[in-house]
Amino acid sequence: MAIPVVPDWAAPAVGDYLQRLQTQRRLSEHTVEAYRRDLAQFFDYCDRFGVDSVSGVDRTVARRFLAFLDTRGYARRSLARKASAVRAFYTDGVKRGLWDVNPFDGVKRPKLDRALPHALPSRTVAHALDGIDVSTPQGMRDRAILETLYASGMRVSELVSLTTRDVGSDTVTVVGKGSKKRVVPLGAPARQALDDYLATGRPALAGSDAGDALWVGDRGRPMDTRGVRRVVRKHLATFPHAVRHSFATHLLEGGADLRTVQDLLGHTDLATTQIYTAVSRRHLRETYERSHPRA
Repeated sequence: MAIPVVPDWAAPAVGDYLQRLQTQRRLSEHTVEAYRRDLAQFFDYCDRFGVDSVSGVDRTVARRFLAFLDTRGYARRSLARKASAVRAFYTDGVKRGLWDVNPFDGVKRPKLDRALPHALPSRTVAHALDGIDVSTPQGMRDRAILETLYASGMRVSELVSLTTRDVGSDTVTVVGKGSKKRVVPLGAPARQALDDYLATGRPALAGSDAGDALWVGDRGRPMDTRGVRRVVRKHLATFPHAVRHSFATHLLEGGADLRTVQDLLGHTDLATTQIYTAVSRRHLRETYERSHPRA
C-alpha cells in the first residue's frame, strides 16, 4: 500500500507542528516520523473526502476516518495511536489560536484491552547471561549489553545513546525522553561485565568511527537499536523491551516500592508504572496456587 502524502493545503501546518515536536519537545526522529505518517494518512483521507483546509475538518470527518480505519482491519492500539496523534495536532493548534475547535473533541476514543507486559523468569535471565561465552570481544560486549539492560531497565534507544563518559563506578547516566537525565545504579554483575568490556572488548572492536559511543558493532562503528535487538534475540529469544518489563516486575516482586521503580524507569506518570503491579499480583497468585496445599 502506498504511503500517504500530506496534501498541499495541510503541509505547512503539519510541517510546522512536526518541527516543533522535534525542536521544542525534543521527540526522537522515530516518534516524529510516526506522527508524520499518521497525520499524512488522516489528511489524505480528508482530501479524498473533499476537505481543502485544516480548519475545515469537522467531527463527522473525524468519526468517519476512525470508522474507515476500523473497516481496514487496524488493531485497536493502532486506531488509538492515530486518533491520539491527530487529536494532539488539533489541540496544539487551538492553543496557538490557529483554529477554533478540535474536531476530535467528543469523538469516542477506541477502547484498549490493557495487555500485561511479558516478564521473563529471573532464572531464565540469569541462566542466559551466565551462559554467554565471554572469551571473545563480541561475547564481552553482548554480556555487558544484557547485564546493563537488566540491571537498569533502560529503553533500547537510551542504551544505544550511551557514551563511555556516561558510565560511573557503580552507576550509569541515562538520557531519556524529552532529554531528561537520570542516574541509575548498576549491580555487581553489570559493573563487572562493563569493566571487562571497556578494558578488553571495546578496544578490540572499536574502529576509527567509533568515537565515544559505548557500544561498538562488529565493524567497529557505534551500534544502533537494530544491532542491540539482534543481541537480545540471540541470547534471550525476545525483545529489549521484555528485559525492561522483567527489570520492573522483578523489582516489585522483590519488594521495591512503586515510586522507586517509576524513577528508575524514567516514567513521568506513575500510572504508567502501575501496570507492573498487576504483573506482580499475577505472579503472587500463581505462586500461591502452585504452592499452597489448599489453594
